[in-house]
Amino acid sequence: MTAPRIDGYVIVSADGMLANADRVMPDELKFEGDKQFFSAALDRADLIVHGRHSHEGQPNSLRRNRIILTRTVGAVARDPSNPRATLWNPAGEMFEAACDHAGVRSGTIAIIGGPDVFGMFMDRYDTFWLSQAPRVRLPGGEPCFPGVPRQSPQEILAAHGLRAGRAQILDGANGVSVTPWRRAA
Repeated sequence: MTAPRIDGYVIVSADGMLANADRVMPDELKFEGDKQFFSAALDRADLIVHGRHSHEGQPNSLRRNRIILTRTVGAVARDPSNPRATLWNPAGEMFEAACDHAGVRSGTIAIIGGPDVFGMFMDRYDTFWLSQAPRVRLPGGEPCFPGVPRQSPQEILAAHGLRAGRAQILDGANGVSVTPWRRAA
């Protein structure tokens, strides 16, 4: 059996923020092309991983198998409010145990945030899909990764052994693109 593939997904403002100062993704950071790209990727994923405050909020959300990081459990537990969700406390158990509990031992795992969750997997990503909205600024917002804004998201990805591939335009009118950052062989 092959190890699961781990991919990350985020859209950021020009200043590297994924949310405003209230920790909410504002409408100005939502673009139809990026939503379609993100939704299609999550539909293909075997497992989605995110923190308590992150969620994709899409029509297919409740059908997706997921792990939610939380300190409300000691290690790993079934989410009583969602039969397709596993609650995981990284301080109490290894990620692989949470994956086993979720029934996923291969396939693709999509990491969708927040910042601390992204940071936990920096050395494990096979590909990180960095969407950028270069005309949006969120001063005082929530950075996409630990270390932003001291370093750019691109500098952080490169420091963890990922290399930028060719960008794809998701919304030409607003300059929104997605760049795959892949693990160097």
